[in-house]
Amino acid sequence: MQQQISVITLGVADIARSRRFYVEGFGWTPVFEQDDIIFYQMNGLMLGTWAKASLEEDMQRSIMTPGAFALAHNVASADAVQPLLDQLVAAGGRLLRAADAPPHGGMRGYVADPDDHAWEIAHNPAWPIDAEGRVTFGL
Repeated sequence: MQQQISVITLGVADIARSRRFYVEGFGWTPVFEQDDIIFYQMNGLMLGTWAKASLEEDMQRSIMTPGAFALAHNVASADAVQPLLDQLVAAGGRLLRAADAPPHGGMRGYVADPDDHAWEIAHNPAWPIDAEGRVTFGL
């Protein structure tokens, strides 16, 4: 079976508040919007933000609070990490960890979106980013 993820969908409490974070914070453009769901075309997959109640109805289960995972957005330079964290906070996010250098090199910081989904903003010099924004594992 092919290794792929097609869509990541995040349950959100307020679709407009979430939209502000992703559009004004990351600068992303929705490719589809309805009252309770927004999709963003990423580099090879879709990110969906869906009103929590609608997502729960679709899955036929309750959504638990975000937990032991983080989504990541890699940037091209170490100097780009903190400014993006600041921009995301200004768009409604909450700073979890200011930019700093991890032991393995590069730069990273963490921010939570308005629904407490954690995002790592990172620069890893060993992971090149191609023209389409795809990261490749390399050492």
